[in-house]
Amino acid sequence: MSLKDKIDKNKLPGHIAIIMDGNGRWAKQRRMPRVKGHFEGMQTVKKITRHASQIGVKYLTLYAFSTENWSRPEDEVNYLMKLPGDFLSS
Repeated sequence: MSLKDKIDKNKLPGHIAIIMDGNGRWAKQRRMPRVKGHFEGMQTVKKITRHASQIGVKYLTLYAFSTENWSRPEDEVNYLMKLPGDFLSS
């Protein structure tokens, strides 16, 4: 039985929003560069996106960058600006 078959269609949300938070802290706790956390966060978003599509979620919103993020180091901000394009092209 597939995941889609296990889900009650009457309880399936039409719109799911994801607030990405903690990826940098996740990496730091593991003594990795913060950008590694951002990369791994996007890998998780890829999985969620595929599953949401397969089960019939119509809308998926991703909140990934707040105004406070502009105060991060320039190389991290540049990486974050590039990451969605890399994600969409893969």
